[in-house]
This record gives sequence, C-alpha cells and structure tokens, in this order.
Amino acid sequence: MNKSLPLAVLVGCFVGGLVYRYLLSDWFVTAAITALYSGIGYFLLAYDISLLGEHEQFTFHDKYDRLGHTIGLCGVSIGPLALIEYIDLQLPETAGVLILTAGIVAYFVILSAAQSRQAKST
Repeated sequence: MNKSLPLAVLVGCFVGGLVYRYLLSDWFVTAAITALYSGIGYFLLAYDISLLGEHEQFTFHDKYDRLGHTIGLCGVSIGPLALIEYIDLQLPETAGVLILTAGIVAYFVILSAAQSRQAKST
C-alpha cells in the first residue's frame, strides 16, 4: 500500500482535529477541512512537491498575463475577507473560513503541480 495515503489522512485528521477543537465546532465544515488537507497531504507526499518552490505553471512572461494574474490573485486574496465582513463572523469562525479558503487555493496549486509532474514522467 502506498504510504502517502495513510500519512495524508493523518495530516488531514490532525488539521481537522485542531480546527474542531479550537476554532469551529461545526462537524460539516470540519469534515470539509479534514478532507481538503488530506488531499493536500497526499499530493505533497506522493509527488514530492515543495510548498515554497516556484511552480512553473504559474509563471507568466507576457506583461498582460502577469497583470491579469495579479488582478486575479487580488480577488482571491480579498474574497474571503470580504465574505467574513459581509456575514459578520467572530474570530474563531473567521480563522476557520481563512483556513478553508487557504486550503482550497493550496489544493488547486498542488494538484496542478502534481499533474505537471505526472505528465512529465510519462
């Protein structure tokens, strides 16, 4: 059995457990966070992806592409904050929303990097 999957589930359960214990007592949101971080852990471990490394699929050389990418990142960055302000969340719920949003973004970045590595290896 691939060792990445059980370790990834442990990582997801650890993050989900911390969120449930200290931030949100809602099992549904916590289950989403647990599953999300389990997926992140799997791809990080299975494909040996660096979190802090530069991902070539997000490097743009054309100035208009870079500008579009910057505008999109601004929306991704302020979107969760706007949602928190709109629905008037308190501190623990705010942290939960930010953890969930960061996980969603990280999942897609890591998934894209894993697909690139898989395509290069075949």
